[in-house]
Parts: sequence; C-alpha cells; structure tokens
Amino acid sequence: MNWPMKSYENPHFLKSERARMIRVLCELIEPVDRFKAESIDKTIVLFGSARTVPLEQAKKYLEAVETEIANTDKPSKALLNKKQQALISVKSAPYYDSAQKLSKKLTEWSLSQPKADRYTICSGGGPGIMEAANRGAQDAEGKSIGLGISLPFEQGVNDYIPKELQFEFHYFFIRKYWFVLLAKALVAFPGGFGTLDELFETLTLLQTKKVNGRQPIILFGSEFWNNLINFECLIEWGMISPNDMELIQITDSVDDTFKSIVGRLEAEKNPR
Repeated sequence: MNWPMKSYENPHFLKSERARMIRVLCELIEPVDRFKAESIDKTIVLFGSARTVPLEQAKKYLEAVETEIANTDKPSKALLNKKQQALISVKSAPYYDSAQKLSKKLTEWSLSQPKADRYTICSGGGPGIMEAANRGAQDAEGKSIGLGISLPFEQGVNDYIPKELQFEFHYFFIRKYWFVLLAKALVAFPGGFGTLDELFETLTLLQTKKVNGRQPIILFGSEFWNNLINFECLIEWGMISPNDMELIQITDSVDDTFKSIVGRLEAEKNPR
C-alpha cells in the first residue's frame, strides 16, 4: 500500500507562504540544540563591514592597480576609480586586523577560564570583519559562531567557523534574536547599513531595558564613528538623555577594548 505524504515531509508545503511560521519556529528552535551540544550559553559579538579586507591584501591590490596605471599611457576613468576604491580599502583594512587580534585575545582569555565561565566569539558568519572575528578565535585554537544570512551577494559562511557552529538564517529578525540573546558584550567595527541596523536596534533594546545586564556596546574606530554619528546632536535636541551615552564606549585600542570587556565580565561574575 502506498501511503500519502505526511504534511511535515511535503517540501512544497514547507516552502509555501502558509508554512512561514513553521520556518520561523525552526530558526528559533534548532540553534538551541546545537548551542546546548557545544555547551554555549554566553557570547561576545563582533560585527562590522563585510567589505573590509586584511591590510596586507589591501596593500597588494593597491600596488597592482598603481602598477597597471603606471603601465598605461592614458588610464581610463574605470581604472582611476579602481585606484580610489583600493585607497579606501587600505584605509579601512586596519580594522580587520584589529578585529582579528581582539578576537584572539578574548578567546585565549576565555579558554583560560573554567568551562562554565567561558564565552564564545560570535559573528555574522560572512567575510570582512565577520571573517576576522572567526579567524582570530581559530588563531587561539578556539571555536566561534557564524550566524550567516542568505543574501544574493554572499556565498555561505567564511572558512574559520567549525561546521557544527555554522548557521544560515533566512529571517533577519531571528538572526538578530540570536545575536542579542546570548551576548554579554558587543563590539561594533566600522560598517554599512547592516552594521548600523544591528547597532541601533541593540542600543534601543538596551535603552528600553528589553535586555538587562548587558554591557555598553563598544564602538571601535573613533574617526569613523565620530564622523558618522553626532551623538551630542541627539542630546542637544532632546532625542536621547545624556545618560544614554553610558550605553556606548568609543575606542581605538584593542588592549583597552579587551580590558574593558574582561574587567566588566569578571566584575559581573564576582560582584562585591
């Protein structure tokens, strides 16, 4: 006898509009088992631009473009634009290296703690600053999480995430949920719309006390953040309170960021 297909085995139904809530629930529930299997209940989140590359790579590309220009009698506008983009890449590249170093230092510290007190580096799983975060954890011989998202211009997660902690989400809001739920510290490196989206949504959750006991978000890169956002203007116009600035900390130092995060986490663990 041929039995009819069960509804939960029907791929056409599961991918339909009516089954959207089932897919949402899967993205909410499935990570729980994986985190539990890896004994992960606390994370340190690093996020930033997917376009940032290591400084060495950026310099090599700039040198190649400059050589191409030097060997061209009349460089085209497209070639000159390539040089401009290469210069921008070199300018932002140090943030990749800083994210990698910070992740390595935090992972080394975490691995020195009792197993129950360890924190796992978490990134968005893609290239750029996300890759640097996962790469730094691997440099320290530690595991890290990659909360990937299905996008038309990113092909899967980076190569520095162990398979058991590679995630690919369809729904942005569920991905954000997992970013915030386990996070005990967040560091935002320079980035674009996605970085700003995650930053301001998390700041709003902190401001409205929808999440409690979280540390201030560290904004790494004072030149970028101070040029981009005039926080004093928000205070001047009464859009935020002066004490809302306690939700953020701006720095340019890997060591200062490390000391701030570790100091606060240890203080929470051992309150006086």
